[in-house]
Amino acid sequence: MVDRLVHSEANKLRIEAVEKCFGTSGIRLLIPGRVLVGEGILTKSCRKKLKKRQFFLFNDIIVYGNIIINKKKYNKQHIIPLEGVTLEDLQDDDRLEKNGWLIKTPHKSFAVYAATPTEKQEWMAHINKCIDELLKKTGKTPSSSHAAVWVPDAESKVCMHCSKTQFTLVNRRHHCRHCGLVICGTCSKNKFLIQSQSCKPVRVCDTCFNDLCQRRVSNVASDSNAARIVSSANVTNSPVTQQQQASGVVIEHTYDSPVCYARREGQNGGPANGTASVEEQPVYAHPRPSIDATETSDSEDDEYNESSDTIADSVARTLTLEDHKPTFYSEVTCVAQANEEDSASSSSKSTTAQ
Repeated sequence: MVDRLVHSEANKLRIEAVEKCFGTSGIRLLIPGRVLVGEGILTKSCRKKLKKRQFFLFNDIIVYGNIIINKKKYNKQHIIPLEGVTLEDLQDDDRLEKNGWLIKTPHKSFAVYAATPTEKQEWMAHINKCIDELLKKTGKTPSSSHAAVWVPDAESKVCMHCSKTQFTLVNRRHHCRHCGLVICGTCSKNKFLIQSQSCKPVRVCDTCFNDLCQRRVSNVASDSNAARIVSSANVTNSPVTQQQQASGVVIEHTYDSPVCYARREGQNGGPANGTASVEEQPVYAHPRPSIDATETSDSEDDEYNESSDTIADSVARTLTLEDHKPTFYSEVTCVAQANEEDSASSSSKSTTAQ
């Protein structure tokens, strides 16, 4: 399916057109070996409501963004590597939105919906085909862990952790990054470093925080004695650690990460200088991990950025079923185009000969 399109001029022109639609808000997509397999509009489940998004399926990534002018201009480009993607079918049942499935990745997971059952089957078949071919080519195995799918705000009027706090203008909704539940601020005071999602600690509910901490302790306990002795010797002798010990800083190693979070405490284990607050500062024993290009901030899901995307929403209301219809550049299409070009070429040659 993909091999015939890799070196075609039509594929190059399509990818350049996608780059042009995103303009300066996107990154370069035209690289050797990349093929645009299909494109179309899907309804994405966002934090507050369902929103129309333009999706592009390549043989190695999925790209989507806000629709500013249909087929002409998009913004807020998001890139999802296919090697970490797993699809999960959603049964229609009593859902208001039908023809849906989950796109699950280690960094982020969400639901999307097609306009018809046929389009859903086409999308899922093409995505799964691209994933299979990519994993076969790279020799990698499918990802076993995925980020939780966030429960939409509208599905809960009270905290899903304590079942007591009612959400108001004062008591805002938050999301646990580990389980995806809608929770209150009181039940999500802790943060934990989930490396697949962020290079910084993220908000988690109390239950998930305790669970993640227990895993961290279990992982540390499972290390060999020799490894612990060597690690302890290296850390104790380091100038950074000696300085921290002298100043009364307690080092807390975060789960499965070279990043440590230092908590400054007083002589008796309480806060320093008799203050009630505890100041946490990152201490990097190794170079800070770089942020991958795909880990751009998702403003539509960021609970501290609640922009309404007014332009994209108004454009989405004007889209018809015909606009939603996806286009897939299959091998049949390529062959048909080649036959048309050959026919046109033959006709021109015969005309010249006459």
